[in-house]
Amino acid sequence: MAVNLVNVENISKVYGTRALLDGVSLGVSEGDRIGVVGRNGDGKTTLIRMLAKLEEADSGRVTHSGGLHLGVLTQHDSLDPAATVRHEVIRDMADHEWAGNAKIRDVLTGLFGGLDLPGFPKGLDTVIGPLSGGERRRIALAKLLIAEQDLIVLDEPTNHLDVEGIAWLANHLRERRSALVCVTHDRWFLDQVCTRMWDVQRGTVHEYEGGYSDYVFARAERERIAASEEAKRQNLVRKELAWLRRGAPARTSKPRFRVEAANELIKDVPPPRDSSELMKFASSRLGKTVFDVEDITVQAGPKVLLKHVTWQLGPGDRIGLLGVNGAGKTSLLRALADAARSQGETQPAGGRIVVGKTVKLAYLSQEVAELDPSWRVLEAVQRVRERVDLGKGREMTAGQLCETFGFTKEKQWTPVGDLSGGERRRLQLLRLLMDEPNVLFLDEPTNDLDIETLTQLEDLLDGWPGSMIVISHDRFFVERTTDKVYALLGDSTLRMLPRGIDEYLERRHRMEEAAAAAAPAPVAAKTSVSAADARAAKKELQRIERQLDKISEREAKLHEQIAEHATDFGKVAGLDAELRALAGEREELELRWLELAEDA
Repeated sequence: MAVNLVNVENISKVYGTRALLDGVSLGVSEGDRIGVVGRNGDGKTTLIRMLAKLEEADSGRVTHSGGLHLGVLTQHDSLDPAATVRHEVIRDMADHEWAGNAKIRDVLTGLFGGLDLPGFPKGLDTVIGPLSGGERRRIALAKLLIAEQDLIVLDEPTNHLDVEGIAWLANHLRERRSALVCVTHDRWFLDQVCTRMWDVQRGTVHEYEGGYSDYVFARAERERIAASEEAKRQNLVRKELAWLRRGAPARTSKPRFRVEAANELIKDVPPPRDSSELMKFASSRLGKTVFDVEDITVQAGPKVLLKHVTWQLGPGDRIGLLGVNGAGKTSLLRALADAARSQGETQPAGGRIVVGKTVKLAYLSQEVAELDPSWRVLEAVQRVRERVDLGKGREMTAGQLCETFGFTKEKQWTPVGDLSGGERRRLQLLRLLMDEPNVLFLDEPTNDLDIETLTQLEDLLDGWPGSMIVISHDRFFVERTTDKVYALLGDSTLRMLPRGIDEYLERRHRMEEAAAAAAPAPVAAKTSVSAADARAAKKELQRIERQLDKISEREAKLHEQIAEHATDFGKVAGLDAELRALAGEREELELRWLELAEDA
């Protein structure tokens, strides 16, 4: 029987006049992998902070099992800005110790792309202070995963990770023995990792067995039975369930819920998009030409990102754009956007971009546009347009579109200056759509959006007739909203991937394997290490490791003796001299170990 690790008994938490959590009772046992979902502001982070005893409940209690080893990743790290990455992640482990640890090697490679931390100026010896928030967050995650815990609590662990990093993290967490409680908006990640779900809604927590797909089915069934639930939300949930059952070819894993019941529930739900109908409408709005890219070269300063790329974005095309960080995804979008805004006058370093005469572009960049903080939400939208034509006879007022994006009638009168980062992101996207564009560029549109808002955005884009390019690390969103996937693999070219994100990850894996195989070639040529030499090196490595263990034992005894004879300065001086000699001997052995490790 699984051992209970954490008990949450009847806890409540009130902020101002609002009960964020009201009489919640839950438990976490060994082997549990729990995903926490719900609207932004409904108390997900508060719940896991109280579960980890980082925050006190107003009433009720949280109990941990005796000797519980708990690891927590919060939204804000506690890393020492003056410390190096080495100090925070590996602590005082010698090079031969951490380099010989398969788990540490896996974490460093999975999160940073290599043991030498290629994206950091001085590798492991980089000082943390000047690093970006995303880099600091990966360091905090690496520090947590290298340690051993009974329970890991993660708040948005996929933030600042690319598609490869998220896939690695999902696999790593599945293979760990630690129990897991995780808040995330990444639905693909939830489906891959979690075996239970907690849905935080209006002060209560609903529990579901299974991953995200199972949760969507169970919630749809519950809301179908509860006739008092509003029809709009009910239909959105059923539509998302239909996507999970019929959706992108990449979603090939068999769902664990009852297939017959799911099919019965969605039998009258149409496919997410009528692609041929949307294509006809998009052609009528855009004509034959949207963007024709002819032999272009794109640069960022002196660095060439793309060379001799020829490509076409046609009317109604819905493209997902993937690529490693720095490969040129955002630069490509900016080059297209600059050409569109200047009506073809601004061109990249080489080649030519032809822009259709009827193109009306909306570009959601990663930076949130600043708005007048005194404007009300509804006013900020109405300043763009009072009503919007969504195509196929669908029309919405500014107020209706605000509600679709989670701004209730009361919230619509909130000053922009009082909105959170996620709410400003939603407002920025809302204003773009209100301007009735026929081409959309979305660069990381899912940042700071909760799952409910994401499903509403996806529903809106389902019937949106135009051309679209999406850059996102949210695999579910890319598969859900686009029909084709192109990738920048870091070799200055743009490739179409017929099998989508799965093919991208396979190609990247092969590229990394090829790079790893090529890396030792110069050493092999220079040293000509034979099989016999390798065996000898391994034997000597083992001998050195035994010597290092003996030195560690002797150092521990010397420290004890120094503590015992603290008042005998002559004795302490002699012990200290011996300690320094051992330190020198250790350093020589460690250097020799590193040399032999290459041969072995």
